[in-house]
Amino acid sequence: SNYQLVHQEGLVNLPGAVNRFVEIEGFISLKDTAATEPPEHLPENVEGVFREGATCLAVQCYNASGTMFRLCIDLVTRGMLPEGDVDGLTSRIRRDLGLRLPWLFDHQILPDGLRELSACVREDGNDGAHAGTLTKNDAEDLLDFTKALLERIYTEPERLRLAKERRDKRRTPPQPSA
Repeated sequence: SNYQLVHQEGLVNLPGAVNRFVEIEGFISLKDTAATEPPEHLPENVEGVFREGATCLAVQCYNASGTMFRLCIDLVTRGMLPEGDVDGLTSRIRRDLGLRLPWLFDHQILPDGLRELSACVREDGNDGAHAGTLTKNDAEDLLDFTKALLERIYTEPERLRLAKERRDKRRTPPQPSA
């Protein structure tokens, strides 16, 4: 079989093209080596959007990257809003990421330590992305804020939960076997 021949001869000693002996799944490029890895313990949909934004940034597609990081932030923060009528929470604030973030900070739903980093998400930020005017710095600012937000919302709580679980396991006396 091809498998045995490849292992006996080694890839560099095979006669002819290697393609006859291996299955090609794609090629490796800058996007595979330069993209920023997402934080741990993200929901699948958020992780997928983050990876797309990081890939776009790695290949210098700054408008696409910024749009994906804004989508990440949008997905995370939409679910943080309280249900129903809340004083001061208008439908425009619910809809507009640039207005939603300050509201979430002002109501202590998002940690205030992230407020300064969030300056990259302006009310007109979406227009900037649609106008095609995002720079590398804009996209990297969005990456930094997105990463910090995701770590605070998903990664840190899950790491703490897992650490507590390990601690509890260490502190629980072993049960005698029956």
